[in-house]
Amino acid sequence: MTSDAAPAAEPAPSGRRIDTLSVLTADQTAAVLTLLDAAARTDGQQAVSEQGRLQLRGGEREGVRHLLLTVGDELCGYAQLEDTDPIEAPAAELVVHPAHRGHGHGRALGTALLAASGKRLRVWAHGGHSAARHLAQVLGLTLFRELRQMRRPLAGLELPEPVLPEGVRVRTFVPGQDDTAWLAVNAAAFAHHPEQGSLTQRDLDDRKAEPWFDPAGFFLAFKRTGRGDELVGFHWTKVHSGEGEGEGESEGEVGARLGEVYVVGVAPGHQGGGLGRALTTTGLRHLAAAGVPTAMLYVDADNKAAVSVYERLGFTTYETDLMYRTET
Repeated sequence: MTSDAAPAAEPAPSGRRIDTLSVLTADQTAAVLTLLDAAARTDGQQAVSEQGRLQLRGGEREGVRHLLLTVGDELCGYAQLEDTDPIEAPAAELVVHPAHRGHGHGRALGTALLAASGKRLRVWAHGGHSAARHLAQVLGLTLFRELRQMRRPLAGLELPEPVLPEGVRVRTFVPGQDDTAWLAVNAAAFAHHPEQGSLTQRDLDDRKAEPWFDPAGFFLAFKRTGRGDELVGFHWTKVHSGEGEGEGESEGEVGARLGEVYVVGVAPGHQGGGLGRALTTTGLRHLAAAGVPTAMLYVDADNKAAVSVYERLGFTTYETDLMYRTET
């Protein structure tokens, strides 16, 4: 959520309209991406997450709607509403072009999102900028989630060889061969976290098609059982080129070359034995060997155990993303 809310008394700009669409044309997608890039250059970060940007492309996606705010023929604002969680309220992200802020467009998009969601809404404010906090207050939203971005330098990193639990070996991901097993373990490991745990084959394919995807940085841990090798954990790393294509630029600074602890997961029944730390260490050593200067990751602020683990690995909080929601 990146916008500055205009005073309530300001009249709506002549010709402003908001169209709600389930799928965008190629030209509309290009216009939205251009708007996002312009906003990112001004704000230092993307206002729409990696998942949101992937959902701009590839046709219609169940539960996803796009709100285009135009004045005349010019696209001035964009919002995305995703209603795929069976329990939680629909989630949204919104942004107004820097050249068109201060005209009430953010409030207009927020009001449209409230109407589209039946006034049951969650909205991300990446970076938690003051303008976004003000807009949330204007819309009657309250803060309920904090997502920390943590970072640590990798130059001169000295981490010991990872100590794996007995009977566990690690190899890298093989596209096509490991998809089904990874999706199953990811869903089980993140059953409490619908944004991650609900990833589908299409979501995985979207990421495999991105320029940053590199199976050499996607580590899988297998344990030998009577049924053969069982996938019990993973660490998917990511290297951002610094050209604004990835999640590190969606909630971090644009232009930075960053390595990311993209996602670490351990299957239920194998947690608490040091596998997560060993996998994290494996990925960090890989990123350091690749010459990436800085590592980053995301963790919920209320996940005290995970925050503590990352702090012991040298990570400190860089910035915090905020999610607001309606009271109902």
